[in-house]
Amino acid sequence: MINFIIKRFIKDHENINDKYVRESYGILSGVLGIICNLFLFILKLAIGLFMNSIAVISDAFNNLSDLGSSVVIIFGAKLSNQPPDDKHPHGHGRYEYIASLVVAFIIFAVGLETLRESFNKIINPETVVFSQMLIVGLLISILVKLWMFSYNKYISKRINSGINRATAYDSLNDAAATFIVIVGTLIGKRVNLPIDGLLGLIISALIMYTGFDIAKDSVNLLLGSSPDPQLIDRINELILENENIIGVHDLIVHDYGPKKMMASIHVEVSDDENIVDIHSEIDKVEQKVEEQLDIDIVIHMDPVEDKK
Repeated sequence: MINFIIKRFIKDHENINDKYVRESYGILSGVLGIICNLFLFILKLAIGLFMNSIAVISDAFNNLSDLGSSVVIIFGAKLSNQPPDDKHPHGHGRYEYIASLVVAFIIFAVGLETLRESFNKIINPETVVFSQMLIVGLLISILVKLWMFSYNKYISKRINSGINRATAYDSLNDAAATFIVIVGTLIGKRVNLPIDGLLGLIISALIMYTGFDIAKDSVNLLLGSSPDPQLIDRINELILENENIIGVHDLIVHDYGPKKMMASIHVEVSDDENIVDIHSEIDKVEQKVEEQLDIDIVIHMDPVEDKK
């Protein structure tokens, strides 16, 4: 289904290296998130109020926070796609990481509020109304969240988007939380315990953990985490494919946002080679790395004695 939607609403959808196509993917995922989460918020709030269930109401407001996250995704996609300027010569790609951090704060805040309400429900328990039709409504919400997990995971892989990856796993957690609510409601009919409030505690813990995990990843990217070892190996491999390059060292990778990476590296070349010819080959190697890995790399030559 997501492939049909992408083909219908994203022009030239196969050209994911184009920044405007990538932006369109982000906006599409955000709009779908707003529609789905608004539907789920209204559905779960109605169910929660009817059942008098803090667990379901908490789950509903978690979906409302997800709606806010979807809005952040859209703004993040637009802002990160702004061209470089005098103050930001490497572009604005890290806006996407900032957007992920904002999403994390929203999720964590909802988790704290859910925690507070759940404690209150344990101290002052109230009767939860059971209805098979309401349970069916919650099952529908699980299916919607699983679809949201699926399409966000797909888009995150297509455009290498951290915020979509975070949203995907947040959707999976939401599905798990709703399933816990259903199971707990069924158990609550048979035991004399404040199951509703206890379930609220579990859901709030899931929500806060998701927020913390997303925040941790976003902060690491903003601070400048170490590059992926597989990426390092691939860069070295591409460079060493040139028979005139003897060795490589001092690779540095700078991440300015998805599809906005720069790198520098020193390569060892024989001091017997013609410097003009070697320089021309180095230019070709730089171009190859950019074409295959989408990394703007600067290669510095170190002439060394060839001991072959």
